[in-house]
Amino acid sequence: MSRFSLKGRTALVTGGARGCGLAFAEGLAEAGAHVAIFDIIDPVEAFFDIEKTYGVKTCHYKVDVSSLESLEEGFEAFKKDFGGSLDICVPCAGVNKNVGFLDTSLEDFERLMSVNVRGVYYTAQLAAKAMIANKTTHGSIILVASIASYMAIRSQMSSAYCGTKGAVRAMCPAIAAELVKYGIRVNSISPGYVRTEMTAPFPHLLESWKDEIMNGRIAMPEDIRGGCIFLASDASFYMTGQDLCIDGGVTKW
Repeated sequence: MSRFSLKGRTALVTGGARGCGLAFAEGLAEAGAHVAIFDIIDPVEAFFDIEKTYGVKTCHYKVDVSSLESLEEGFEAFKKDFGGSLDICVPCAGVNKNVGFLDTSLEDFERLMSVNVRGVYYTAQLAAKAMIANKTTHGSIILVASIASYMAIRSQMSSAYCGTKGAVRAMCPAIAAELVKYGIRVNSISPGYVRTEMTAPFPHLLESWKDEIMNGRIAMPEDIRGGCIFLASDASFYMTGQDLCIDGGVTKW
């Protein structure tokens, strides 16, 4: 089990103030990593429990991932607080909007692209540069895609969102190929239907999705955090450029 340990490593999670991002931060801390989060909102109370529960260092920074300037400022503050150390990065920040294809405005589309694609891409880029500068020997970048990169989401109008998550999954192998020479692994996670603040406004959809899921229930954020620990740790040392689909069997049924 020692290969799953992240003791002494430092992780950064975007969108970590709540939901899946928070679950990833909690899981990485439970495995022993010091954890920082970027988000545009203040963290929920559970984030502040991480440090005392797992005995690791935590910090949070107000960062808008859709702004390269904000990201650069966040990474600079993070570098000062953690002495330049960075081993794990999870670009998880994302937004969605229930809007039909024929009604999607340029403003809606650009907002989704700026957070879900550009934000992920440049978070990963800045993280890779920090890892290279720090000469980490355990570099792991875990992009967060979605089952929306595999399929249309039933009953939800999410063509633009599906497009953004498809872009995330598609960029993963190409980034991995370029970073392998630096010893940095790049993989992605595609969560299925998860009960979070993002899906809470659609309770009727959550109920209707149950019959699509092989194991018959909507996931909670903690159901997907084990995959993040695996990809961050030496247990997945031979994996790069891959997508880990954690969906309760949705895409296989």
